[in-house]
Amino acid sequence: MADARIFADLKADHDRHRDMLAKLGETHGDSEERRTLFAALSKELQAHAAAEEESLYAAMLADPKLRDEARHSVAEHKEIDDFLAELADTDMSSNAWLMTFKDMRHRYLHHIEEEEEDMFPAAAEGLTAETEAKIAKVFEKRKPKELELAEDQGPGDERE
Repeated sequence: MADARIFADLKADHDRHRDMLAKLGETHGDSEERRTLFAALSKELQAHAAAEEESLYAAMLADPKLRDEARHSVAEHKEIDDFLAELADTDMSSNAWLMTFKDMRHRYLHHIEEEEEDMFPAAAEGLTAETEAKIAKVFEKRKPKELELAEDQGPGDERE
C-alpha cells in the first residue's frame, strides 16, 4: 500500500526538500544564508538518495517488473548529484549559479513528483507488506548514518 511507512518516510523527506529548495531559491548572492542552506540541502539530498537506493531501490531492482523504474530513478539521483557538484564549484553570486540552481530544482521536483505519483504506487503493488516494513527499517537506520557521512564531506563530493 502506498501509505506504508517507507512511502510516508520518503514523502516526509520530499516535503522537507521542497521547503529547503523554496528557501534557498529566495536567497541572494554569495550570502551566509545561501551558503548555509545550500550545504544543508546538499547533505540532505545525498543522505536521502543513498538511503533510498539502499532500501527501496534495492528491493525494486530485485523485481523484474520494477527494475526499469528503479534504474531510471538511480540515474536521476546521479544527475542531481552532478548538479550539486556544479553548484558547489560555481560562484554563488553569479547568474550561472542561479541558473544551475533553477535547473537542478526543476529536475529534482520533477523526480520526486514522478516517484510519488508513479514509482511509489507501482512499488506498493509489487512489494509485500513484509518487504515494505523491512525497507522502512533499512531506510530509517541508513539515513542518519548517511547524514553523518555527508557532514564529513562537502557539497557535491563523490561518495564511495
